[in-house]
Amino acid sequence: MKRIAVSRRGDVAWVAALEADKLEEFCLWDLGNPDGVGDLYSGRVTAKLPAMAGAFVDIGSGNGFLPDSAGGAKLSEGQYVAVRVTRAAQGGKGPRLAVADGEPADRPGLIRRGEGPLLELCARFENIPVVIDDFALMAELKPALEGRMQHRAVTFDAVLEDEVAALFLPRADLGQGAAMHVAVTPALTAIDIDAGGLSGEKLAKPAAQLAFNMSVIPEIARQIRLRNLSGAILIDFAGMKAQARPKLTAPLVKALAADYLRPKFFGFTPMGFAEISRPRVRPPLHEMMI
Repeated sequence: MKRIAVSRRGDVAWVAALEADKLEEFCLWDLGNPDGVGDLYSGRVTAKLPAMAGAFVDIGSGNGFLPDSAGGAKLSEGQYVAVRVTRAAQGGKGPRLAVADGEPADRPGLIRRGEGPLLELCARFENIPVVIDDFALMAELKPALEGRMQHRAVTFDAVLEDEVAALFLPRADLGQGAAMHVAVTPALTAIDIDAGGLSGEKLAKPAAQLAFNMSVIPEIARQIRLRNLSGAILIDFAGMKAQARPKLTAPLVKALAADYLRPKFFGFTPMGFAEISRPRVRPPLHEMMI
């Protein structure tokens, strides 16, 4: 049975989408400090930046970047415009913006908050029940989710708690002693696949190496989605020779296609890394835990 489980922990809610008790989506919803995605602002264009194909827009709380491709091309400096946040702020940079319908005010500032990650998830997982452990949060969500919500004293059982806790670690278990190691840098995310107990003689033959790497691809894609890894992602598969790597293309593309953000696979680099780009919209899980 599909369900969305929500557990409030102070000012943060844990939000999980499950199918037959398998965790399919997870996010942290910071109620006290929302990430801003979907927020509607009245903004003022402060600088046109032809070299960057966009403009800086003052939204009251700082500057955001409005690409020409998102409606900024025809605007001029000093002009007021309604804008919506399409990507959360990152690394000291302001949010990414897009021109929105509506009339701007006569000064920069927030017009309306976005829906937040829970309602976004509910829109993608239509008509499935939402179980919540907090009556106050249910009251806030009643206008949007009336008829779908159920109160449950415990929404995250011990198994789910353990699985979510593992998402905060730089290592994911792939079974049979194999593991996925995640290293995040400002430029990219590197993923190393360690065959562990399957290495050595058990993976000596190319067919065994291929079979192993193909078997772990669905879980790699799932971990990328659950951790909300984004930007440039490089994967170092275990023990693959150059001529065999293209055989991983079809299963990798298929696994990534299940991701609602539609990551792109660009092939293998000369050094043998699978190169993926996954759009950044909301902050990845590791940033939420800083």
